[in-house]
Formats: sequence, C-alpha cells, structure tokens
Amino acid sequence: MSTTETKEKTESGGKPEVGVTGRKIVYDKDGKPCRTCNSLLDFQFASGKIKKSPVLHESKKENKPELESYPQDEPPDVTELGKSSWTLLHSIAATYPETPTTKQQQDMKSFINLFSGFYPCWFCAEDFQKYITKNEPKTGNQEELGRWLCEAHNEVNKKLNKPQFNCDLWKKRWKDGWDNEE
Repeated sequence: MSTTETKEKTESGGKPEVGVTGRKIVYDKDGKPCRTCNSLLDFQFASGKIKKSPVLHESKKENKPELESYPQDEPPDVTELGKSSWTLLHSIAATYPETPTTKQQQDMKSFINLFSGFYPCWFCAEDFQKYITKNEPKTGNQEELGRWLCEAHNEVNKKLNKPQFNCDLWKKRWKDGWDNEE
C-alpha cells in the first residue's frame, strides 16, 4: 500500500485512521480526535480543518538506531525544564475530569506534591512546595485545577519579571484553542 493510500485510509465510520504526519489518529471515548494525543496537524486533519492530507513521508526506512543519528542535545536547563513542566501541568489540568471522583482529587493532590518533591531544580522545587503549603491545590473540578495552576504559574512569572497570564483565558490556551476562525 502506498503512503498516499495509507493516509487516505479511513475507519468504517469515515474517520481517518492515519494523519498527515503518518501517525495513527487517536480518538477519545466519544469518537472525537484527541487534541493532546495527536499532533496539531493530525488533529486539524481529523477535525476536518484540513481537507486533504499532504504526503509528508514518502517511504519508511528501517528503524535502526545509529549513534550518529541521535541529536547531541544538552541536558535541559532551568528555562527548558520550566517551559516543559508548565506545559505538562497545564495539559493535565485541561484533561482533568470536570467532575472528578474523590480518589481522582486525592491522586491529583498527591501527584502535585510528588512532582514538586522530585522536580530537578531544587530551588524551584522548594519554591513550589512553599506555594503548595500556602495555597493547597484545588482539585474539585477541571476549572478549579486549571485556575489554581494558572495562579501558581503567575506567581513564578511574577518572580521572574515575566508578564502575568489572564487566568480567565486558561481554557483557550490549554484546552480549547483560540478559535482562530475566519
């Protein structure tokens, strides 16, 4: 089967199985494309925002690891760690249940506490632990958790002399998107 045929292959429900990037499209339990489980390009393709999938991968090479093919990246610094960590935390909040069980609420509090304890930058970890002690994580629902994380992130931004994010917009930034419709 050619790459183009693979890209156009669809499930019985008419949904694409493979996206623009050549990866399998992941759907949520309601049958909608999962925003956080797919690349933006594949998500847009599966959502119908991109009508035809361009061919990005013409052929598949044998997946053989070679030492020369690995990027020689340095270990992450505080900036890269911070950006990656906040992206992870906000994405978790965006997919947190709107009506979590008591166990899910307790597990989220435990996760945040464990995360702060194992964070690689010891100074940042201690600072976040102090914040958590003064401002207990709000895990009652998705909105509470998203706002709590946004406020925590803004506290860090304030210390770094960075602009504050409007927490009324957290869902647009981390869950729903900015509605860039024309």
